[in-house]
Amino acid sequence: MQLGIVVTDESYLEPVVGLLDAAHERGWLTACFLTDTGVNLLSHDDCIERARLRPNSVSLCEHSVQKHAAEAIDLKAHADFIVVGGQYQNAELARKCDQVLVF
Repeated sequence: MQLGIVVTDESYLEPVVGLLDAAHERGWLTACFLTDTGVNLLSHDDCIERARLRPNSVSLCEHSVQKHAAEAIDLKAHADFIVVGGQYQNAELARKCDQVLVF
């Protein structure tokens, strides 16, 4: 099972982290795409920690970072474990995942 999670707002940090942990405990693969103000999840250690544990399972929209978090998020600091891209990564997630949840 591969679970896709699309996050459009940073207020969803707690349920997203809970879902990522629950999926990992079940042995499911996860893919997470951050867009709009959801990119601000990268300002939280809980999100960064999960992204580091599963390199390249989290991708984000670079345009959203420029618009909503340019001052707060250093993309170069996360380049080793987060895919910096665009809406193509969102489309790829929808195509390859068995189920997709959108927050």
